[in-house]
Amino acid sequence: MKTSIRLLVSLALAAAMLWRFVRWSGLSWAELFGSWRRVDMSTWATALALHAGVYALRAVRFRLLFPPAVRPGLGSLLAVGAAHNLAAYVLPAKTGEATFVLYARRVCGVSGSQALASLITSRLLDLCTVCAGLGAACLSLAGGRDTASGWFAPLGGALLVLGFALGLLAWKSHWLVAIYTRVAAVTRLNRTRLGRRADELAHRVAAALREAGGEGRVIAAALVSAPLWLGIFLFYGVLVRGLGLSETIDLSQAALGSGLAVLANLLPVNGFAGFGTQEAGWVLGFGALGVSKDVATATSVGVHLIQLGNVVLFGVLGHIALGLLPTRDGSTDQSDAR
Repeated sequence: MKTSIRLLVSLALAAAMLWRFVRWSGLSWAELFGSWRRVDMSTWATALALHAGVYALRAVRFRLLFPPAVRPGLGSLLAVGAAHNLAAYVLPAKTGEATFVLYARRVCGVSGSQALASLITSRLLDLCTVCAGLGAACLSLAGGRDTASGWFAPLGGALLVLGFALGLLAWKSHWLVAIYTRVAAVTRLNRTRLGRRADELAHRVAAALREAGGEGRVIAAALVSAPLWLGIFLFYGVLVRGLGLSETIDLSQAALGSGLAVLANLLPVNGFAGFGTQEAGWVLGFGALGVSKDVATATSVGVHLIQLGNVVLFGVLGHIALGLLPTRDGSTDQSDAR
């Protein structure tokens, strides 16, 4: 499917979900889309600086997951990451994630399987860290006086267990390829022409994933994931305060309230920029903390618009940088040249 068609599908999906969300909220479009104006310049600048720091840490993590012999420069990966994040954010069902492989091959001179291995491991670390962070936030809030806080402790424990499982999978991410290979053999998918090509690529990716996990690189990347996601939750926390959600919202509450919105953006269930799904997750998360539906709904759109503006800004700068950087040949995989 061409990028233009995917973008139109993404816009249509997001428009439908956002329309349903607005109808459910009972608020006017002006009330929803005017909420971002309450954020003053100092709050926006702080959020922008935090967002920029997250991009830098993400580039560092990507770089750590490449073998030292082919490890790209940090500046190149920063440009690749910014441009790729824009595509992943606006195209439906995370189809824009594939641009990381394309951009990294073209600008950083790495193979497609190495770039894909870095991306897969990074996303597993994201899910691991989010689950662990939300689990810790739930346990921190478990002793609260709120009548709904009784489910925080079991949910926190379950999220920590899930985070541990995802961390193990990030460390042994080649297991994913082993699972695919087994399924392909049982379903006889590997006997088709497309299946055989997919099987060849899977074996190359498995080798790259083992390489990415070697010499403690996944552990080093996991250590970078902690401050990276702390920066993301601080970003949301700053905007929560700036939008006047509540002066009593602390970092644990901001993490829990925004956590479901974050998961909606990580999972392949979103349309253009996650509109509709992110708002629903935000309202559900902050609703569990006792925030009224109207207030949570209005602030969800305000935060989303500011976040989208930052993503577009960094994405445009990333694409400009990609145009200025020299092109390198990273087609060391046979499949890349096809």
